[in-house]
Amino acid sequence: MAKYPSNPLLLVALLCAFAAARINCLDQNGICKSLVETQGYTCEDHQVTTEDGYILGLQRIPSGKSNTNSTAQKLPVLLQHGLMGDAGSWLLNPPDQALAFILADKGFDVWLANARGTQASRGHKSLNDIDPAYWEWTWDQLAAYDLPAFFNYVNNQTGQKVHYVGHSLGTLSVLAALSQQKLSTTLRSAALLCPVAYLGQMSTLLGRISAQSYTAEGLYATGVREYPPPGEAAAQNLETFLCSQPGVDCSNFMAAVTGPNCCITPTSSNLLFQHIPQSTSTKNMVHMSQMIRRGTITMFDYVLPAINMQRYNQLTPPVYNMASIPKDVPLFFGYGGRDALSDVNDVKALLNDLRDHDKDKLVEQYIEEYAHMDFIMAGNANQKVYDPLLTFFGQN
Repeated sequence: MAKYPSNPLLLVALLCAFAAARINCLDQNGICKSLVETQGYTCEDHQVTTEDGYILGLQRIPSGKSNTNSTAQKLPVLLQHGLMGDAGSWLLNPPDQALAFILADKGFDVWLANARGTQASRGHKSLNDIDPAYWEWTWDQLAAYDLPAFFNYVNNQTGQKVHYVGHSLGTLSVLAALSQQKLSTTLRSAALLCPVAYLGQMSTLLGRISAQSYTAEGLYATGVREYPPPGEAAAQNLETFLCSQPGVDCSNFMAAVTGPNCCITPTSSNLLFQHIPQSTSTKNMVHMSQMIRRGTITMFDYVLPAINMQRYNQLTPPVYNMASIPKDVPLFFGYGGRDALSDVNDVKALLNDLRDHDKDKLVEQYIEEYAHMDFIMAGNANQKVYDPLLTFFGQN
């Protein structure tokens, strides 16, 4: 051989159904012109090149509507979306409800990352996105290359350490990087919304069935490298298979995948499905499936010991040890009682790994009625999640 609708993390496997239409309703003008400038905010497009050659899109909102002073004294915040999403995930609600705009209006210098494979990040120094080799990566590479590249770029542009907010898969990549002592010179704090590390207890049937039936492995074996698979027939076949499984109800797709979100308006929900799915790699979906089946946090398993030995110099893939995360890194955890992807029990297992973390450096925000997408799209998230998050930033 890592969202994401953000996953078996938002669009686990079924999001492929929407790939049938292959509508990436993000205007061809791009994120800045389509989603930011239309709301009256200044927006800049930037590009970042990773060590392994991927060219990634990064948007910047340097000021709020009424705050146009220099960015010199503003603290930068980097927002990282989840599986099968992109930077647009932070911009779909009205400005007083969307985190990116709220942060800009509060005086932060806001940077919006787009993971490799998404519409804004399909470039490469030597590969084309139709080359199978372009898609030979998982979230291992997001943690090893994409995230450090984003952090270094923002740090170089601003001269300051960076606050970070990740949702879903965007939390896994930063946790993995931190466990390997990366980002120490550029990270100021990390806010983890719907934190993903362990996935063994996720309750969404769609994700579990996809993993247990080795759906992604089957696609990879047939040569499908981009996920969701291009083409109406492939997406329709996958949808039919998954939705026909016992106990699966696809009539409410978002609830079936993410859990019963409490507070997302129909307007916001419709906008979300106009902007997803963004592409990830099939290999990434294989990696996520391995995590679901095994309940572990390891690098990608090539299954054959000889290949693992060649890649890792050991017979089994290396483990990401969450307890190795530096104990003085300020961490904010936001998680919900109805989340079918970032299950409460999996989050508690992660928090148990961090039981020796400095107590004054770890904040928990548990919201019983919230599911996976509420944390970035609920109409009341500005009070429930973002106000405590802003307090956390102010303390760090």
